[in-house]
Amino acid sequence: MSERDATPALGTRGEPASWARAGADVALQRTRWGDAAWSFLFGRDTGYAAAEAQPGEVAEANRRMRSGPLPDPVEGPFVKAPVWTWEVPLYFWFGGVAAGSSFVGLACDAAGDGRSAAVARKVALAAVLPCPPLLIVDLGRPARFLNMLRIFKPRSPMNTGAWALVAFSALGAGAVAADVAGRPRMARAAGAANAAIGGYLGSYTGILLAATAVPVWARSRLFLGPIFVSTATASGAAACRLALVAAGVPAGHPTRTALGNLETGAMLCELGLAQLNQRRLGRAARPLHEGRAGRLFRAAEWMVGAGLALRLVRRPLGPRVHHLASTLYLAGGLAFRYAWIEAGKASARDDEAVALMGRGAVTRGDALRRPGEARRLASAARRPRHNGRVGAAYAETVRRVSLVVERALRP
Repeated sequence: MSERDATPALGTRGEPASWARAGADVALQRTRWGDAAWSFLFGRDTGYAAAEAQPGEVAEANRRMRSGPLPDPVEGPFVKAPVWTWEVPLYFWFGGVAAGSSFVGLACDAAGDGRSAAVARKVALAAVLPCPPLLIVDLGRPARFLNMLRIFKPRSPMNTGAWALVAFSALGAGAVAADVAGRPRMARAAGAANAAIGGYLGSYTGILLAATAVPVWARSRLFLGPIFVSTATASGAAACRLALVAAGVPAGHPTRTALGNLETGAMLCELGLAQLNQRRLGRAARPLHEGRAGRLFRAAEWMVGAGLALRLVRRPLGPRVHHLASTLYLAGGLAFRYAWIEAGKASARDDEAVALMGRGAVTRGDALRRPGEARRLASAARRPRHNGRVGAAYAETVRRVSLVVERALRP
């Protein structure tokens, strides 16, 4: 039997067909999105919105719904699982190494070790360079990354993170250029500003995860930021220490010793915060112990534990053992990033956990209360701020530049 010919009559199969504006206007069509000014649900000429809700009436109705028992069985899904692939946790890791290296550069400048500070600034720039390509690959289109810079939204971790990435890259390149040009004062100033931005670059990724409806992320909102900063500090210190070894800094140098203590202390802080967070998560912590995320967490903890053990026996075995410990810290930090992403995917598919989170009873502390009695913070509705003509002109300029870039990169 011959196969069916599925060749389209017009255009290319799987691609949009050619498009041209119609010559005649559509009847009753209103320009400039005028059609969106009316809604059959909320229009004044219908009976849907005849009665206005009293203050607090909607919130009370939500509380009554949450106080009821869970249905048996719980049928979801209620939220969409994250669709992030391997590029996002790798971006998180590179950004953390860059942020931690900027901290090291600032500390070396404060201690008067200009050579080590210059090496740390180079490590920070090398670590941040893969971040924009990874984001663009994950977004699928270069214009989407540029479009995130059309506006500035302080309440959006993703938007402020994009701005922090651009500012960090620019300041890092300026600091390295100043080092090469022999301008130490300018390099120190740019490095200090970069470390300030690095504090946000290393923590906003955890805040971004906590701002979602995924139970394991949302219930970890108090700890994800500090956990990510701790891992970033340890990874940056380990990367800078290995870079100093490659640059010929001898063993026993004060900076090498200090970085070894810093990476170990930061990793111990990360492990302590992670254990404390898991204990308070209760029911929501199940994805951290099961499936692929659980295996990644155990592998990361094993690598960190092995690195800590090697740090204890480094003196009789020589400095090379410490190099292996720093490498294990870097690998453990990368495994932690992938583990958190995988745990979020598994948690979003846990329909019971999502339903319990809506009732405030997914964590151990909230489960001790009766359903519906969990304290909640009501976010006040805020109108978007308009930047006027200057902001509109800037947004339009970025839009046109993004279109030119997209057309130039289109095969």
